[in-house]
Amino acid sequence: MKRIGVLSDTHGFLHPRVFDFFIECDEIWHAGDIGSSNVTDKLALFKPLRAVFGNIDGHELRLSYPETALFQCENVKVMITHIAGYPGKYARGISNTIKSEKPDILVAGHSHLLKVMHDSKNKLLFINPGAAGNQGFHQKITFLRFCITLDRIHDLEIMEIDRNPHLSQSVD
Repeated sequence: MKRIGVLSDTHGFLHPRVFDFFIECDEIWHAGDIGSSNVTDKLALFKPLRAVFGNIDGHELRLSYPETALFQCENVKVMITHIAGYPGKYARGISNTIKSEKPDILVAGHSHLLKVMHDSKNKLLFINPGAAGNQGFHQKITFLRFCITLDRIHDLEIMEIDRNPHLSQSVD
């Protein structure tokens, strides 16, 4: 069994409750718009990290992380990319990648909207953890965790925190 923590759209800000919520996770997945290598440095020191860059991420993060990550976790094929749309409204090119790669889980960010949906057409679980950062139009900071045992995805939990626009954007 693997315990996974998922977040996106930090935009350079890590809420301190991320670390408490992810304490029992085996790894963390970040679906882009990281905002600063300080975010990935702190997360990677805390737990093994898989991340992709997002549209706001600069040269340094684009050199360090791919646009799309494909990997196995337990017996589940995972695809992480920042801009994917969502089931029934996938972004250009994503449907072709889904058809060719056949992931069991698709993790995306970008919209700042928490969505967990079963895509019956493509036989996958779509996860957008919402926005973990303090920048954007969202009213709540969100991130989530779940377990994967062999090919079973279970025990999904969501952390939702009222956004405080007065908190610093920095992770320093």
